Formats: sequence, structure tokens, C-alpha cells
Amino acid sequence: MSLSPYIPIVGLFALGAGFALFSVAIAPFVGPRRYNRAKLDAYECGIEPTPQPIGGGRFPVKFYLTAMLFIVFDIEIIFLYPWAVSFEALGVFGFVEMVLFIITVFVAYAYVWRRGGLDWD
Repeated sequence: MSLSPYIPIVGLFALGAGFALFSVAIAPFVGPRRYNRAKLDAYECGIEPTPQPIGGGRFPVKFYLTAMLFIVFDIEIIFLYPWAVSFEALGVFGFVEMVLFIITVFVAYAYVWRRGGLDWD
């Protein structure tokens, strides 16, 4: 077994790692050094930063539910890419299976929508 086909991949990873290390190492020397209070403050989307409440500041459960819903639907939609690439090879069976998959995703989406999981309070 020859490893020569993997040489370009190893070279690409080495080039990427070298660029990343070079960028991190050179940034303190070539970056601007005009610090002021506004640049050192935390940025909260244009809102004046507020101190953290005592106890570490808890996020509401709704925040985590929204994040989990995004991840679930995002991963489900990613399954459409391999299907689209091999659509012709799968034939009618692949089409029927994808229609069933999309119906399942749509039912889950409608359920979450009806339950108020997509409301931004």
C-alpha cells in the first residue's frame, strides 16, 4: 500500500496549521495598540453592558430549547445533500423515502410551531 496519494492532504493540513500558527504568533506584533475604554468593554449588540447577576446569571430554559431545535432541524436538513447527489442512482425508492422523511420533518416542525417553541419572547 502506497501512501503517496495522501501527500497532498498532509501538505494541505500542514499549510493550514502553519498559517494558523503564523497568524496567532504575528498578531501581537502587527496589530493596532490604540486601546480605550470602549474597546475593552464587553460588547452586547449595541446595548450598554450590565454586570452579571449574582449566581453566574442563568439562561432561561427556552434559550436551550431553541438551540436544540435549531441543531435537530439543521442536522435533519443536512441529510438532503447526500440524497440530492445520489438522486438518480436511488430511483423511485429513494424519492419515496425522501418524501416520507420530509413529511416527518414537516410534522415535527408543525408540532414545535403549534406548541410555541418558535416564539421569541
